Formats: sequence, C-alpha cells, structure tokens
Amino acid sequence: MRRAVPCADLRADLSAASAGRPLRGRARVVAGLAALLLAATLAPTATPAWADDDAPSADDVADAEREVTSSRDQVAAIEGSLAAATARLDEANLAAAQAAEAYNGAVWQLQQARDDVRRSAAERREAEADVERQRSGIVGLVTESYQNGTELSTATALLSDDGPAGLMNRQAVVESAGQSMDARFQDFERSSERAERASERAEAAEQRQQDLAAEAEGLAAAAAGSAQAAADATVAIEGERQRLIAQLARAQSISVSLATRRQHALEQRARQQAAAAAATAAAASEAEQASGSTAPAEEPAPAPDPAPAPDPAPAPAPEPEPAPAPAPAPAPAPAPAPAPAPAPAPSSSAVQRAVAYAYAQVGKPYRWGAVGPDTFDCSGLTMQAWARGGKSLPHYSVAQYSEGTRVPVSQARAGDLLFWSSNGAQSGIHHVALALGSGRYIEAPRTGLDVRVSTYSYWYPTFAVRL
Repeated sequence: MRRAVPCADLRADLSAASAGRPLRGRARVVAGLAALLLAATLAPTATPAWADDDAPSADDVADAEREVTSSRDQVAAIEGSLAAATARLDEANLAAAQAAEAYNGAVWQLQQARDDVRRSAAERREAEADVERQRSGIVGLVTESYQNGTELSTATALLSDDGPAGLMNRQAVVESAGQSMDARFQDFERSSERAERASERAEAAEQRQQDLAAEAEGLAAAAAGSAQAAADATVAIEGERQRLIAQLARAQSISVSLATRRQHALEQRARQQAAAAAATAAAASEAEQASGSTAPAEEPAPAPDPAPAPDPAPAPAPEPEPAPAPAPAPAPAPAPAPAPAPAPAPSSSAVQRAVAYAYAQVGKPYRWGAVGPDTFDCSGLTMQAWARGGKSLPHYSVAQYSEGTRVPVSQARAGDLLFWSSNGAQSGIHHVALALGSGRYIEAPRTGLDVRVSTYSYWYPTFAVRL
C-alpha cells in the first residue's frame, strides 16, 4: 500500500504548483488528485485527460481520507482532554470556595455561641441573685415571726395586759405573717427553678461554644487544605493544558500561540453560552412568577454555577475573567421566592461609599478568611464595603443573603449583593459579590486571583439581594 501524503506536504506541493515550479514523482500524483477534485467541482461533465501512470489510485484516495479522519479524531481527542482538565480545575476551585465559606460559617456560628454564653451567664447570675434575695427575705420573715409571735391560749388571754382585743390583733398579725411566709416560699421555689434552668442553658451554651470552636478549627484546616489542593491543581492542570495545546497545534499545523488563543476563545464562548442559558432560564422563571400563572412551593433551581476560572493573562483594564463550566452539584433544593414587592433602595450616598471602597480594593489578592485591608475573601470584601456604607454584615455569604430583600438578578443595581449557589438554594451559596449595575460586579474570586471587575456574561449569579 502506498504511503499517505501528509497535509503539510500537500500544501507545499500545491504552493509549488501555483508558483509554476515543476512537480515530480509523488507530488505529481497529489497535484493531479487536487486538479481532478477541482475539475469535478467546476465542470462535472468534463472528463480530464489523465495519463494512466499519473492518475491517483483507489489506495491514494483511501489513504488521504484516512489521514484526514485520523487528524480530526486526534484533534477531537485533544480537545476532549482539554475540556476534562478544565472541568477538574473548576471542581477543585469550587471545592475550595465551599470549604472557605464553610469555615466562615463555623466562625459566624461560634461568634453567636459566644454571645449566647454571655447572655446565659448574665441570666444565670441574675437568677441566682434573685434566689439569694428570696432566701434572705424568708430568713428575715421567719426571724421576725419568731421574735414577735406568742402562743395563743386561755392563760395568755387572761394574763395579757393587752386584753382580748390586743390578743386578737396579735393573732391577725401572726396569721398574716404565715400567709406572707407561704407566698415568699412559693416565690423562692419559682426563683430556684428559674436559676436551675438558666444554669442548664449556660452550661449548654458553653458546651456548644466548645464544640463549635473545635469544628471551626477542623474547618480551618479543611479550608487550608482545599485552597492548597486547588493551587496545586492549578499548577498541574495548567501544565497539562499547555502540553495538550502544543499537541493540538501540531495536529492542526498551526503555531502554539495561535492554538492557545483559539482554545481560550472557544472556552470563553462556551462560558458565555452557559451564562446566557442561565440568564434565559432565570428570565423565564421571573416572568412566570410575575404573571402569576403558577405559584410553586419551590422555585426551580437555576443552571449550576461554575467556579471562577483561572485568568490566562492580565488584562489592561479590569475585564471580567471567564467563568468555568458547571461543576457537578447536589440535587436542587427549595429556594426562597423573590420578594412580592420591590425592595427599598439604600441611600445613594451609602451605595456610593460601598462601591467606592470595593473599587479601591481591585488588584488586591484573594485569601480565604481574610477581611482586609490587604487581602480579602468574597464575603470579607462585601462585608467591609458595606461597613463603609453604614451596614453591618456577617462575614459569611449564606448569612449575608438573609440581611436584605431578594430581587430578580436582572433588576440588580449598584450596591446589591449577588450570590452563586451550587444547588439553587441558600444552603448551597458559596460566593458573593457586589453589584455595580448593568450586569457588572466586583468580586474577590479565589486563591490565585485578585479582586476584580467581572460581568454576567461569563458567570451569571443565582440570587440578588438588596440591603
């Protein structure tokens, strides 16, 4: 069987033919095959004059077809490997984001537990003080009754200087003291019960604080491990991607630089398409709810959200970083329905201060658990931005969601908070950003990327909340 003609050789032979240089041997066969195909296209009824020894054989045609098919298969296989590598990187980044916010959640719960401990301790001290006051009152009453009381008998009545009338008055006093004693004792019992319950609550709060402290410590280690794993995955997978792109360049007979730009453009287009699909689904859901055609108990979850993708090269302006393809997510859970009425807008000056602060942080590194001033995580950035706007937010994206009124993402404006969820519900929230309006936002993306401006076109939010 004859050797297949490489694509590069074919191009070279055709270039030589177009330049008027003579072709010899195998080149004549390839050029003849090209001429035959051209003639068949332009003049199907014409019969080219081929010499028998120059005509391409069936083997030549079959070899050429096999080489084209093999090249296409090779390109497809490399592109599939690139997509798989990108998906693994997205999964690692999503896991790191979820671990970081889980740690923030544990710290937030620990702070609440500490507040509970302080309140419970104060309640226990107050209850115990009340018990002491009741005890002192009872002791005083018993002493007074003993000192002023007397045995009421016939002899006492006859010998008493007060006479019968005075004796009756003394009896009334004694009876009144007895009733007061009973009332005091009942109050004492109730105070003792309150003190006991307060003590139990205080002990439970202290135990919960200890448990949450241990949990937060474990989640801190998990967040650090996930962040390191994502960083390691970024290095390894980016190296793998570079090798695959080099193979792709050879398979397509183009430069590595051109192959890199083409692959990046393809990935951007895929992410834009995913964001557009999510926007379309969200718009359809909003329109359906606004029309009142259905009143679902549960809101359908939007398309799964990707984690931020690695930035291939610094942009001259704060251009958005492409968002990755969706990572596998748990089954959708019920999501809160949008507010039935428009949410009140915060004052423009508060929004301006929050947005101005966020803009001033652009270019600073991301670090999980950080709240500034030099590094931030996602909820740390929004917390500090709105602190300048006069609003206190917890350092936890899931809790920040509950601080305002939900509005449709398409209606989000500057100062609103944008959230991304892995399961379409508040429980799956793992990222938050500050809206700028017109489909733009400022975010602290993930380890390895700096605070930046991005757009809905690359990563469409799941929820929007107005403070």
